[in-house]
Amino acid sequence: MENLLVFVPAFVAGVLVILTHVPLGREVLRSGIVFLDLAIAQAAGLGVILAGVGEQGSGHWTVQVSALAAALAAAALLSWTERFSGRFQEALIGTLFVLTASAGIIALSSNPHGGEHLKDLLVGQILWTGWSDLIPVAIIYAVVLAVWFGLRERIGRVGFYVVFAVMVTVSVQLVGVYLVFGTLIIPALGVHRAREGSGLRLAYLIALLGYVAGFAATTFMDLPAGPVIVCALAVVALAVACLPMKNSVLAES
Repeated sequence: MENLLVFVPAFVAGVLVILTHVPLGREVLRSGIVFLDLAIAQAAGLGVILAGVGEQGSGHWTVQVSALAAALAAAALLSWTERFSGRFQEALIGTLFVLTASAGIIALSSNPHGGEHLKDLLVGQILWTGWSDLIPVAIIYAVVLAVWFGLRERIGRVGFYVVFAVMVTVSVQLVGVYLVFGTLIIPALGVHRAREGSGLRLAYLIALLGYVAGFAATTFMDLPAGPVIVCALAVVALAVACLPMKNSVLAES
């Protein structure tokens, strides 16, 4: 039992990520800009790398400022290109992802621990989350949720990009790039046939079941948490997507 209690802060971190990422993920999928989160997440990761995370630690204020600045710059660029790029916007998002990922690898090429730092950014270290890490994250996520559910009709596309950049900056350093993308997109894919209200509830359920299954597999099989949770999310989402929506108690059609 004591060993399981160690994972409670990590599970709470997962719940916080679920609460914020699932509704914004449905908007990302609806808008057809699926790789937006990967590009902005990778930009935030580049900011962490350039700030010298290996020397100062991810909690240092310069790392946080650098990550947020890089994410906001990426969001501003993509918000600007969206005005005229048309069907090429997704290609531009993918290009930004590749460029920021390549720049990060170059920046870490001379660091003896570069491979380890890069793995941490991609896979994350959710199991090592402590209660002290969750307080600022919970505050920022609460603001994100308040803005999204209370003001999303008024903030416009620019506001969406800004909210998204802030959220992803926090999430990447908490759970890693892969889990950020998985939590945003996979539940949304699993409920793409459901209506708005029921779809959101069902997407939340997919994400929660995926995290529970992922944590269970990690605990009992000694596997890396981030990749296992992503795989669990995919399995649960696929199972739900194969169900007839009209027979689902959580769906309206």
